[in-house]
Parts: sequence; C-alpha cells; structure tokens
Amino acid sequence: MHINLADKRVIITGASRGIGLAIARAFAQEGAKLAICARSDTAIQESAVQLRTSASAVIARAVDVTDTRGVQDFVQEVVTQWGGVDVLVNNAGQGRGGNLETLTPEAILEHANILQMGHFRFIQAVVPHMRLQRWGRIIEINALAGAIPTPDGIPSVINRASCIALSKSLGMSLPKDNILVNTLNMGWIDTGQWDRHFNEMPAGCTREEFDAMVLKVVPLGRFGKPEDVAGMVLFLASEYASFISAASIDIAGGMGGQIAYYPQLKRDFTEDLKARLAASRLTSGGRD
Repeated sequence: MHINLADKRVIITGASRGIGLAIARAFAQEGAKLAICARSDTAIQESAVQLRTSASAVIARAVDVTDTRGVQDFVQEVVTQWGGVDVLVNNAGQGRGGNLETLTPEAILEHANILQMGHFRFIQAVVPHMRLQRWGRIIEINALAGAIPTPDGIPSVINRASCIALSKSLGMSLPKDNILVNTLNMGWIDTGQWDRHFNEMPAGCTREEFDAMVLKVVPLGRFGKPEDVAGMVLFLASEYASFISAASIDIAGGMGGQIAYYPQLKRDFTEDLKARLAASRLTSGGRD
C-alpha cells in the first residue's frame, strides 16, 4: 500500500515539537506542501529548516490560536500562495490540571479558548476553501481523557471532551461536501512531558520505578512515540480513508478505562515513596 500525499496542501498547528513536528516530518517525507505554525516564531522557523529538505514547500508562521484574525490571516496566506487547503491537522493544545478545590471558572475558560476554540477557529477558517474544491480532510489530535473521563484534571477532561464532540459532529455534517473529520485520542505519548512528570516526583524515586508505575495502565507496556501517531494521520489524510468520518480512534496502546485509575495509582505510589524515604532516614539516624 502506497499512500500518495505528494503536493497535498497541509496545515499543521503546534508543529514546532513533539507530535506536531513528527506529523509534519511524515507529510514532508511524502512530498506534501506544509504550512506549519506554533506560538514561538523561533521554534517554528527552526522546524521549517529541517522540513524544507523533503517537503515540496513550507510556510512557517507564529500563530496564536486564541487570535481569530491571526488564524484567518494564516489560512488566507496559505490559500493565496497555494490555491487552497487539502488537510488540516489540529494539533495545538495543552494539558491543564486542577480540581474542584483549586480551579476557577476563568481558568477553565482560558484553557477552553486555547483548546476547543483554537480547534474551532482553524476548522472554521479552512472549511470554506475545502468546500470550494469539494475535498478536505480534518484530523483532530485530542486526548484519551476526553473520551474516558478521569477523576483529576478537570480542564483537560471537559475541554478535550468538547473537542471530540466537535469532531464527531462535524464528521457527520461535512461529508456531504466530501470533507471528512476524525479525531485521534492520545494515551501516554512520550514527547518529553514524562521527563517533567518524573522530575516532579519526590527525591529517591528512580526513573525505572516511575516508568513501571506509569505503564501499569498501558496494556502494551510502553510509551507511545510521536511516530505512532503520525502513521495514522497520514492514513486518514489519504484516499484509503475515503469512507471514514466522525471516527474517534484511540492511540493508547490498548489503554481504555484503566486511565481513570491512574491518578489514584500515582497518589499511592507517591505516598509509598515518601514513607519509604522517611523510614530510610530513620534507620540511618536522620542522615540524608
């Protein structure tokens, strides 16, 4: 099976690193035209340098997804230069923790403006151009926590759920114009954030035992790689997926309902680690 995406005009948001950059590399290797954006102009221009070695063309801009005019201007620039847009990969977004006691409504709304409204702004900007050509693919990069709620991280849970609902709704309404919309829901994809999570653990925790704890809820027993996501994105952007719309696909190594147990698993692990550390200090006479 050969996926032919040569010269497809592809917009990828949040493409300066991690999953977005891996997706951009995959399209570049297929010879697509890439319009990439991120918040940092320095970071997105650095990504553009490496992508230009294989992509047929690259437009790279700093875009704030909360700025409706900025999003519209970016899409219009792509259309003006290339005559249209074939594929939108809505990858930009961020996780946000918090619970009933720590959050404010304003914090949740701020996150919603970045995540669900950021996705909406880009879809609203590209759809008229896709309708004109009667062909389009929109691929939403979301999180498993939006499909299967967890007891912690309220902003991510409810705003990702909204993004998934948006994808399913548009995946039903847009196929009449030959525009297909699908969502991919990420599990534990290692884009560097697990280094940060490990560094937040109490002293005395080894990386091996931390990873073992995290991966207890992943049946495949490993972290996903950004490349694991990119392959499915290429498939959904191709003609091989011409009868798929409103699908919600988990990229999670078999993890499903197990994700709901992770917050408690992490708390128990942390408390046990602190208890072991305290016991160790007692037996050593309080010496570190």
